[in-house]
Amino acid sequence: MPMTTIHERRRPTRKRHLPSVRFAGGEAQGSRRGGTALPGLLAADATAAAAASLITVLLYGRWIVPLAVPAVWIMCLGVQQAYERGCRRTGAEERGRVLRAAGLAVGGAVAIWWFTSFDEVLREGLCAVVVAAALTIAFRRARRRRHRYVQRILVVGPARSSAELISKIRRANGCGLLLVGACLTDPAHAGEVTARGVPVLGGAGDTGHAVHQSGPDAVVVLPCPELDAGRLRELSWQLQGEGVELMLAPVLGDVAAARIGVQMAAGMPLLRLRAPDLSSLTRIPKTVADRLLAVLALLILSPLMLFIALVVRLDSPGPILFRQRRLGYGGRAFTVLKFRSMHQGAEKRKAELAHLNQNHEGLLFKIADDPRVTRSGSFLRRYSLDELPQLFHVAAGKMSLVGPRPLSAQASAYTEEMKRRLLVKPGLTGLWQISGRSDLSWQESLHLDLSYVENWSLGLDLKILLRTASVVVRGTGAY
Repeated sequence: MPMTTIHERRRPTRKRHLPSVRFAGGEAQGSRRGGTALPGLLAADATAAAAASLITVLLYGRWIVPLAVPAVWIMCLGVQQAYERGCRRTGAEERGRVLRAAGLAVGGAVAIWWFTSFDEVLREGLCAVVVAAALTIAFRRARRRRHRYVQRILVVGPARSSAELISKIRRANGCGLLLVGACLTDPAHAGEVTARGVPVLGGAGDTGHAVHQSGPDAVVVLPCPELDAGRLRELSWQLQGEGVELMLAPVLGDVAAARIGVQMAAGMPLLRLRAPDLSSLTRIPKTVADRLLAVLALLILSPLMLFIALVVRLDSPGPILFRQRRLGYGGRAFTVLKFRSMHQGAEKRKAELAHLNQNHEGLLFKIADDPRVTRSGSFLRRYSLDELPQLFHVAAGKMSLVGPRPLSAQASAYTEEMKRRLLVKPGLTGLWQISGRSDLSWQESLHLDLSYVENWSLGLDLKILLRTASVVVRGTGAY
């Protein structure tokens, strides 16, 4: 069925009876958009402002400024689009809007003080704004946890790109997006999408019908030559009449928001992509923190490491440590140390077990039930305890706590894409470890490592470290 035009009659309601796909770990089956969401949000913000007013009164014993706080605070949040549809879905965006609203309110208080010289206005205003902002962020965070906002999206674009987007959303558990279907520019390859549990609702020309059929909150269009400016403009007009948002995915994915800027030229918005800052100067804090934390971890974990060494020695004949040459920062080779988790001669048996390798296309050699693994080695691998000796490399500055995994020292096997991984130090943990580990394909692992290199920040390192603990305890994808 072809895409409807803006001149066609709209259906009064959108059908929402079709079941939507729920990914593993998803927290809701439908959209939270509309209904009581906005009134509830306003009530929470008003409560935060009222509490801030009461606290200000108790501290200073005056009602003049506190009486104006709730109305002014709600107005500032409104100016910063804190009630715009979609702003509730991400905590970072929500906090940014609240903080900008606080800045606007503080600016107003400073302006009043400047022209009136009423010190109490500035003092009480600052107190009320700080408390209101803190409580608003806390209340909104509590609301997000209690009412998980899920945005239903319909994907439009090529099958391969759609499948990649689905995989990313599945890995980013709790990202707030729920796939209800896809419309493909190449329906002949629909199997790539349906294999991931997402129904294909037709071709790109069937988008209008699919919107009525699946009731999405937003349509995400992936880059493709079939959907040119004219088609996108027509689609945006149509979706406006349906109350559905239109989102355009960039050609280059996995780019941190901090690296993207918008520049207007000839009336057109151009996305400016800033190069990643990988200079040694910006990484000094990371290097210092890596070495200090590694030394501290070695001191704390030394009894456990001694016990593991004893178990490895008693479990099977052979050395306690496994040594292998791998490439590090700048392509320099170094010897990686791990607790031995395989029987002696395991490397020589690769040829006879090559048919069981689950990563034929890359440098990894992974077998789910590897017969070469010892009894103790199976436990060590499951909980990543075999990696603990690499803390010595971190303390020595050859590795980092967070980074791409160190791979084979065969530099000739590295493609230009793989060489990008060598722009940073290899890590004890990284994006691939918290995203599935050995359950990921080689291409997925490489993609995650490159994403880390391109978007590195101290905040990203901290996020990975915090998530590593839970992943290690669960033992997901470890073998």
